[in-house]
Amino acid sequence: MNLNKLYLTGVILTSQSIFSQSVPNPGEQPETTLPGDGQLQAIVFKYDDAGNQVYRGYAILQGKSTQEEPQNVQTQNTSQEDQFWLGIQIYPVPVKDILNITWNEENNDLIESVSLYQHTTMTFLFQQKNYPNLNRQVQINMSSYYMGVYVLSFQLKDGRVMTRNIIKE
Repeated sequence: MNLNKLYLTGVILTSQSIFSQSVPNPGEQPETTLPGDGQLQAIVFKYDDAGNQVYRGYAILQGKSTQEEPQNVQTQNTSQEDQFWLGIQIYPVPVKDILNITWNEENNDLIESVSLYQHTTMTFLFQQKNYPNLNRQVQINMSSYYMGVYVLSFQLKDGRVMTRNIIKE
């Protein structure tokens, strides 16, 4: 009977060591490893604006010293996303009746369609292709929608999707 208890304990310890991983605190260096090819790697976590984890994996560090900073993999994507959102105006938020969305000429070349769906149902309540006659603006009548959180989604021509949460009062 003691043998069964030891075996079970061994399995638990083994599974904990397989699934456990140390995560650095903010401001600390990430955990680094040196794979067989001699490249220094770090475990990287990426999050979207809402705080959801969107990526967990390795980033190759420049050089072979552990003192160097990890390569910023997300810099280009973040700056493109920031540029996109700088050219978008969404008002009023929170919305009661009419949600107004306007965008600049640069974003007009990127946007394929604009959609709105309720956060809990994921079914489109509004969807509009970006036609030239839209004049870089869309108005959505939300007066008949229930109060809550809605997701405004921009489908871009290159396949990316940019989203923002909209609150309906």
